[in-house]
Amino acid sequence: MAATEHPGYAENKAAHLRRLKRIEGQVRGLARMVEEDKYCIDVLTQVSATTRALQSASLALLDEHLRHCVSDAISDGGDEAEEKIAEANDAIARLVRS
Repeated sequence: MAATEHPGYAENKAAHLRRLKRIEGQVRGLARMVEEDKYCIDVLTQVSATTRALQSASLALLDEHLRHCVSDAISDGGDEAEEKIAEANDAIARLVRS
C-alpha cells in the first residue's frame, strides 16, 4: 500500500474498532470465567461465540479488501492486480484453515 493510499476498511474503521473492542471484551470475559472456575461447557460456549465473532470480523475485512484494494488494483491493471489477487487467495486460504 502506497503512503497516500488508505486501507479498504478506512470508511468503516470506527465500526471495525468497535467490533474488535467487543471481541476483546469477550476474551477478557473468557479469562475471568477460567479464573472463577466456571463450568467447562459454559467456557467452551463462550469460546465458540468469540470464535464466530472473530470469523465475522475477518469476513467483513476481507469483503472490504476485495471491494476496494483488489478492485482498484484490477481497474489499474498490471502486476499489482495479480499480486492483490494472490494476496486475497492466500488470506482466504488462511481463513478457511482456521
